[in-house]
Amino acid sequence: MSGTITVVLGGGRGTRLFPLTEVRAKPAVPLGGKYRLIDIPISNAINSGLRQIFVLTQFNSASLNSHISNAFRFDHFSAGFVEVLAAEQTDESGDWYQGTADAVRQQMMQLDRLGVENVLILSGDHLYRMDYRQLLARHEEASADITVSAIPVTRKQCEGFGVVGCDLDGMITQFKEKPPMSEDVSHLQLPKTLQQLWNVGERTYLASMGVYVFRLSILQELLSDPGNVDFGKHILPKAINNLGVAVHCFDDYWQDIGTIGAFYDANIALCGDDPPFRFYDVDAPIYTRPRYLPPSFVRNAQIEQSLVADGCVILGAKVTGSIVGLRSRIMPGATVTDSILMGNDWYETAERRAEMAAEGQLAIGVGEGASIKRAILDKNVRIGPGAIIHGDVNRPDEEGADWLVRDGIVILRKGAVIPAGTVI
Repeated sequence: MSGTITVVLGGGRGTRLFPLTEVRAKPAVPLGGKYRLIDIPISNAINSGLRQIFVLTQFNSASLNSHISNAFRFDHFSAGFVEVLAAEQTDESGDWYQGTADAVRQQMMQLDRLGVENVLILSGDHLYRMDYRQLLARHEEASADITVSAIPVTRKQCEGFGVVGCDLDGMITQFKEKPPMSEDVSHLQLPKTLQQLWNVGERTYLASMGVYVFRLSILQELLSDPGNVDFGKHILPKAINNLGVAVHCFDDYWQDIGTIGAFYDANIALCGDDPPFRFYDVDAPIYTRPRYLPPSFVRNAQIEQSLVADGCVILGAKVTGSIVGLRSRIMPGATVTDSILMGNDWYETAERRAEMAAEGQLAIGVGEGASIKRAILDKNVRIGPGAIIHGDVNRPDEEGADWLVRDGIVILRKGAVIPAGTVI
């Protein structure tokens, strides 16, 4: 795998995940109680034997830099690295990244290294487990210039994806971006032979995952045109006309978690009886920053179908169908239902909590008797006793001082302070 360099696209401002991206880069958004979004593609790459990894980002990258430097360290005798490349002014360009392809163009000098033949392009906001060696094997088997990883979908699902059409050899011949149901795209259906070979059932279309393999020389050629700023909108539609573009069918769990609704659903699904994704696999675990936290302390509490991370304190509370992040503190009588608590960056000592109470200030965590439902609590929030924070699927978008509602989910900003008895 030494001939392949991996590039993870960190995305732009992450507006679809705002306010979770208000003070952090999108790849640094917490996931599953103790992980970050960036841990998924990097872990997949490491488990696939890929050790030369760049992460491209341009906004609020300080926490992402800190996480990566603490989580992914290779020994001195290895050529491996995980390095963040932020947008910067150079002699060639003084602009921010204008799109996914433009981001790679601006960092091309970092990719053009001795022995590099292929560039693996990944997105930083997807939840899935994939062995990229199978994708690279398909790339070599087809002698392709570009290989696109795609998932089988139904006609209705096509509306949310870029759909590829291919021939009997699995070479892409057509591409259509998010076709509406009113449009006839039957010509994009998989050939019957491939439907049977890949056993896709009713999912007779293929949707691009935003995961690509490029021959380095081909990538350099395509990016020489400054008008090609996005892989999905510009590079792929043009490439299928005069290059060999193969498709790799990936038939397993994959979820785009780039919006608040999708992010919430993917996290809550982890709490089910048979979750579609598990962070631990003996052959391919998801790695993250190691922390030296104590086991969570639970006393007189009721916890059902929830994930509780390290270092939490849960006292006499009820937690149902929720994610409880690192160092969370939930006080007696509180209820947390179908919610995501991202946890805290530090502990407050008993002495400090007593001082704050004497001064009329709130301690970090969920206060006594508070009720949290269908909500996302960013890090370091302070919720007063008896506060009610309830989302609802039918609730319209709105915004307060320290909170927002998106997709019927109440989101508390990082460091939000919600006074006792507040109703949101």
